[in-house]
Amino acid sequence: MASGGTASAAEKPFKLGGKHCMTEFQGALLMAQMTRIEQQSRTREENAQYLTGLLKEIPGIQPSTMYAGCTRNNYHLYMLRYQAEQFANLPRTKFLEALNAEGIPSFGGYATTDWAKFTTEALSLRGYQRVYSKEMIAEWNKRCRIPENDRLCREAVWLTQPMLLGPRSDMDEIAAAIRKIHAHAGELAKA
Repeated sequence: MASGGTASAAEKPFKLGGKHCMTEFQGALLMAQMTRIEQQSRTREENAQYLTGLLKEIPGIQPSTMYAGCTRNNYHLYMLRYQAEQFANLPRTKFLEALNAEGIPSFGGYATTDWAKFTTEALSLRGYQRVYSKEMIAEWNKRCRIPENDRLCREAVWLTQPMLLGPRSDMDEIAAAIRKIHAHAGELAKA
């Protein structure tokens, strides 16, 4: 302890997080929005189901699925997997550019986590090396590989929830844009 009986800055434990309290004004805005949440959720679900039916017909597009027992999906995002090999190996970045150029706002979602770098750096700290054997560290590092998650991050395409609040014709436009990109993928890949 520093003089005076209080902990110095160096002795205080480091904490991640924050205190993000809502103001009364923000609460009032939220309460007004709550009156339409159920209708918006139904609209998003209906449009998502319709869009899923359209997208399943396009090779290389795999909409996310709801698992058995799941009764609702809020669709704060509409997610799908993009398989470049079905689009003349058009990179996902170019697919997203083309989709945005067609007026369909989209993005790639989360980036892959570089666990190898993170774990290598963390496990090289003296504290870990004192407590854990090299074999235990190597095993833990090996277990932290998540190749399917990394693959999903490389293939993901996200559409934001406001897109699902439009009329059904908007869903037709999304599917038409993807079909157009599919038809011209070879040209786009060479550009």
